[in-house]
Amino acid sequence: MMRYGLYARSVTVLLAAMLITLAVVVLILQRQGEMREEMLAHSRDSLHQLVQDRLREYGEGQARRLAESLVNPLYYFDLDAIGSSIADVQSQPNVDYVLVYSAGGDVIHDGSRDIATYGRAMDDAFAHDAISTEGVRVQSDGRVLDVAAPIRIGEERLGGVRIGYSLEALRRDENNVSVELRKSLQEIGQRHLQWVVWLLAALVALGIAMSLIVQRALVRPIRQLADAAREIEAGNYGAEVPASRRNDEVGELMRGFRRMGESIARHDRDIRRMAYNDPLTGLANRLAFREILDARMLQSQGAARRLALLFADVDDFKRINDTLGHDVGDEVLVQFGSRIRGIVERYGGDGALLARFGGDEFVILLESTDDIREVSSRLAGLLVDELRRPILVEGRQVFLGVSVGVTLFPEDASGATMLMKNGDIAMYQAKVAGKGCYRFYSRAMDQAVERRVRMEQDLRGAWERGELSLVYQPVFRVADNRLVGAEALLRWHHPTQGMVAPSVFIDVAEQSGLIETLGPSVLRAACRDAMRWQRDFGGADLFVAVNVSPRQLRTGDLARQVEEVLRETTMAPERLHIELTETAVIGDELRISSLLARLRESGVKVWLDDFGTGFSGLSHLRRMPIDGVKIDRSFIADVLRDPDDLALTTAIIAMAHSLGITVVAEGVEQEGQFDLLRERGCDLAQGYWLGHPMSPQELARLIA
Repeated sequence: MMRYGLYARSVTVLLAAMLITLAVVVLILQRQGEMREEMLAHSRDSLHQLVQDRLREYGEGQARRLAESLVNPLYYFDLDAIGSSIADVQSQPNVDYVLVYSAGGDVIHDGSRDIATYGRAMDDAFAHDAISTEGVRVQSDGRVLDVAAPIRIGEERLGGVRIGYSLEALRRDENNVSVELRKSLQEIGQRHLQWVVWLLAALVALGIAMSLIVQRALVRPIRQLADAAREIEAGNYGAEVPASRRNDEVGELMRGFRRMGESIARHDRDIRRMAYNDPLTGLANRLAFREILDARMLQSQGAARRLALLFADVDDFKRINDTLGHDVGDEVLVQFGSRIRGIVERYGGDGALLARFGGDEFVILLESTDDIREVSSRLAGLLVDELRRPILVEGRQVFLGVSVGVTLFPEDASGATMLMKNGDIAMYQAKVAGKGCYRFYSRAMDQAVERRVRMEQDLRGAWERGELSLVYQPVFRVADNRLVGAEALLRWHHPTQGMVAPSVFIDVAEQSGLIETLGPSVLRAACRDAMRWQRDFGGADLFVAVNVSPRQLRTGDLARQVEEVLRETTMAPERLHIELTETAVIGDELRISSLLARLRESGVKVWLDDFGTGFSGLSHLRRMPIDGVKIDRSFIADVLRDPDDLALTTAIIAMAHSLGITVVAEGVEQEGQFDLLRERGCDLAQGYWLGHPMSPQELARLIA
């Protein structure tokens, strides 16, 4: 297939130009006379219309002004003043007549000295419409342009005025202009012929133009492509490649090169976006944040500007993924990111940067010449307050919070790595402090974090090494002081530190997730001990109570674990009591209620521990499927001295009994407390007065 190439294109352009020029010359010679007459006729019509419109506008304005000036003279019938007013108008060029008439159409003044037509009724062709018009009216018969306007005082019509303009003089002027225009067109025609001659001469220069065309069509595009190739080679992927609609080899080459350049630039943008942006929220990621942080720290050295890092971590976010799924979790993160972005944009000041480091962790960089501690403290407080509000996801409200750690540069660190580490430590301390708050980094935090990390490392594998063990605090029936069960308590004997307080290592296990592996082990060991008491010491009717952490509840796997343990140990379900705190069920009561109902259907008892210290109080007795409540030790401690504690304890016992729920009193340390609880009808009790936590062997001897 033959290609329509550059050489063929240049020959075609030259021949086409010569043919087009010759055709234009012939056409001009044929049409020159016709065009002249058509232009004259069109110009004459346009001029006539223009003059008519201008005269009409002028007449309407003149009549309106004259009518306004004649109001008082006509009202007082001052003929001299009327004559003086219309005399000025009548003296103007092309004014044929001026008539002032009454409301009935009788002539009052015609502009003459003796007013020869005074009192006559106007009976010309324009009279009727002029008399009846409510506004300015223009009429014409080709000879005269009649403009009439009413004269009013308020709503009362006194009469009117008519001005007649002669059109004969205007017609003569139009003819004179047409004659001049014809002469001008003839001169233009002559110049047009000269232009044609010059056009023919231009054909001679066409050969020279062809060389310029080749230069423009071939050499310059290739040079542009070469320049763009060098820019792309140098790493400037956004180099502009000129567009081309040509259908030849060069056009195809330029389009192909442009597509290649755009593809390279697009892939470069995609790679940069993937490298520097979080795909879920669109925020900057860790890599982009670190590069900007390094640059800002370098710029701030020796300057008055100071930096602050805010590490914000969503509290209990794993619960969302575990209970509602990762899709809902992603939507929650997007909404969190949007809220944080809005706060940072409004209150973060110039230069504030927000990034997502992955998971549920967001980091904010602040820069200010003011008190950076005050600025970052205000922003951290706003974050905590704003993100405490519920999030609506799939038609349900999700309550979360955020823990924020704040670290300052250059006070807390001299490098970016240490600064980010300090921010993470401060955020962790906010978590330890109870979540939903913010903390500034301090040197003492390093030691606390090191101790906690070391404790977490030591706690891993502690159960397998035999360092963790169970002790049991006996539970007695208050009515007859008979042993009915025991609560399993976890203890840790560290090889170097000795006994570690449960409040310390249980929190570490909860935060680190170790509780998810320790919990089933504790449950299994407690059930095995209970079966041993039954087999060896006759404790067939004794129950064992095992505490369950909020994290175990959120996994949703507790019911299956309990069923497996009961099946392995062959223990009767009614001998197992599961204890959970009141605060563990707040925020997700519907799902946890379903879980607890499944446990109770299998025969396992469910107790609500530390009752009265949560946020919902006695309302859980109605809504949660539970078998018993344990009155918190803080109420029992002062029940003999504080009437309020006594009243609350009595009310809890009465309310629980009215609902068929067993009541257990914790922390009984005096005989008087035990006697008082018996008087108030409390079902069960435990405490140091009844029995300290003891090893399985000691409890076995107690049973025996």
